[in-house]
Amino acid sequence: MTQMDAARKGQITAQMKEVAEKENVSPEFVRAGIEEGTIVIPGNIRHSGLKPIALGKGLKTKVNANIGTSTDFPETKNELVKLDAALKAGADSLMDLSTGGDLDANRRAVISHCPVMVGTVPVYQAMIEAREKYGAVVDLTGDDLFKVIEKHIEDGVDFLTVHCGVTRNVVEILKKEGRVTDIVSRGGAFLAGWMVHHGHENPLYQHYDRLLEMCIEHDVTLSLGDGLRPGCINDASDQSQIAELVVLGELVERARRAGVQVMVEGPGHVPLNEVAANVQMQKSICKGAPFYVLGPLVTDVCPGYDHINASIGGAVAAMTGADFLCYVTPAEHLGLPTAEDVREGVMASRLAGHAADIVQNIPGAKKWDESMSTARKELNWKKQKELALDPEKFDKYRQDRNPEDNEACTMCGEYCALKIIEQYLK
Repeated sequence: MTQMDAARKGQITAQMKEVAEKENVSPEFVRAGIEEGTIVIPGNIRHSGLKPIALGKGLKTKVNANIGTSTDFPETKNELVKLDAALKAGADSLMDLSTGGDLDANRRAVISHCPVMVGTVPVYQAMIEAREKYGAVVDLTGDDLFKVIEKHIEDGVDFLTVHCGVTRNVVEILKKEGRVTDIVSRGGAFLAGWMVHHGHENPLYQHYDRLLEMCIEHDVTLSLGDGLRPGCINDASDQSQIAELVVLGELVERARRAGVQVMVEGPGHVPLNEVAANVQMQKSICKGAPFYVLGPLVTDVCPGYDHINASIGGAVAAMTGADFLCYVTPAEHLGLPTAEDVREGVMASRLAGHAADIVQNIPGAKKWDESMSTARKELNWKKQKELALDPEKFDKYRQDRNPEDNEACTMCGEYCALKIIEQYLK
């Protein structure tokens, strides 16, 4: 029985109970959200040791970390180091986006080492295998693609990013409209090129029911990818993006009718004044499905600082209803991230998510800040460290910049405002 099956029958599963306890909400709240489709608990029954995490309306904003090999850095061991760094930093989810080395071995290693949900983009592996088998990626067949999807599901992947909304009609709109950066999604670019080359419909759209049947067997969640997400702020909120979103709204309803949990991915590069509108538009068209955003990045000129760029957009997106933030690292647009880049990216997105949770009145969010304020007033450094978003960095600054056992910090020293006002108020 899938989570959605149970929810529709009024049954509260062990996963729903565990999630409710973590979120400080009732199990019935979680069950009702899953039945409605506004909450999902991605969890492939083949992923052993998985700790259930829920995404959606009324719950804490979650953060995903992307890792994965490339042709230049194909070693699995490096990605497992990044996986550990992401988990230590507090990531709620990992995506394996590998394109180099032994893809099957890498994916299985990530799943076996990862206690949180794992996602993949199967079309990446399908493209690579098509080149090896046929000599050209466009010679891939629909059956080839579905065989790779089946392999990912069998290995225990919890959610699949699939670019089902990149249809022939949407590609025609893109061609007529013209964009600065055209398509920046690898999966979206490949499927658009495949359709133009063959003159056929996207197999993920044409055979969507087949995909749904595959997901039901192992309770895999669909993450409907935004293949035409804007790659620069000039392309944001254009006809191509919205045309794809309309298709995704249709596919959300079809997935729900079939009993498949589904979420929707979103932009991308979006100017700050358009972020809220993008979230509200997605929530309306996709009937409240959990929204998974990459950033959004609110400017195009921040290489080296794109984790901060994304956290600004992420905070606004989550404040207005986005549920799941895909981190961006300082290496975005520049190269494959290191473990330290992964850590910085997770922390920046967690900051954005928590800032939004305060505004959304998520249970426990304000209490965390109130506890930190009290500890600061008391100059209780031990408690402040425990409450800090990043205790490791807190400890480093505290140790490096302050003499041992110094009650105040070296910013104010003996002129500490908290110490002065405490003396006079008493």
